[in-house]
Amino acid sequence: MSENNTPPLQAPVLFTIENGIACITLNRPEKMNALNPEMIVRLARCWDAIESDKSVRVAVLTAHGERTFCAGADLGRLTPLLMRARSAEDEWDEALLAEPKILNRAMLRRLDFNTPVILAARGTVVAGGMELALACDLRVVSEKTTLGLAEVKRGLIPAAGGIARATRQLGWAAAAEILLVGDQITSAEALRIGLVNRVVAEQDVLATAMTLAEKMAQNSPLAMRKAKEAMLGSSGRPLQEAFDVEDACIKLVLRSQDAREGSRAFMEKRKPNFTGT
Repeated sequence: MSENNTPPLQAPVLFTIENGIACITLNRPEKMNALNPEMIVRLARCWDAIESDKSVRVAVLTAHGERTFCAGADLGRLTPLLMRARSAEDEWDEALLAEPKILNRAMLRRLDFNTPVILAARGTVVAGGMELALACDLRVVSEKTTLGLAEVKRGLIPAAGGIARATRQLGWAAAAEILLVGDQITSAEALRIGLVNRVVAEQDVLATAMTLAEKMAQNSPLAMRKAKEAMLGSSGRPLQEAFDVEDACIKLVLRSQDAREGSRAFMEKRKPNFTGT
């Protein structure tokens, strides 16, 4: 995905799909991968492409640079544009202003994205970077990684999904400390409170995430999407409503080719050949 004539390796967001695994890489390490208008537009387009491509079974979100996974919004480029403190200067600015909801799509602040996403992060994960991390389903970080939402220290709140997700994914006390104190926590603490799945050596972060992705790519893509849909749709609802969401999803799964193939493969003692249908 390289809009314009920007050389792919120079683009601030890199995008590949191989063997059912999509990989999105934030590629602005000299600016701590801070999200500028071009990155927001490219991220939104990447997620759209992934969700519409049924060959994609799982996505991995990572970043170049060891110091910072993502420092959040580019305060010199993105924030002034959103506040209308500066006018559009290029096609990326124009694309962002032309579609008010594109920021929500870029940050996966949406309910119609059911492809599983794995985070592979090194360095600090803060502000909008932390909100992107919370949008991922599984999270692999390095031993040196620190994570946090410090918006309250700057008179703001993390309103790109940070509050809504942290309070659903963590216990109240843990979420409140992250959101209200605003200090960064270590990767060990993040693992203890269930914020991340794996803490590994810095050089093993991406490989560990890819191993998880390869394992998940062997699963039924339809079943994984429907399981994630049920997770999102039932979260925070009364138990009976949550059961209803489950029921709606399993009805479709039971009628699928993948369900039949899974049962046949089990009986025939062979590896299933899932198609996502």
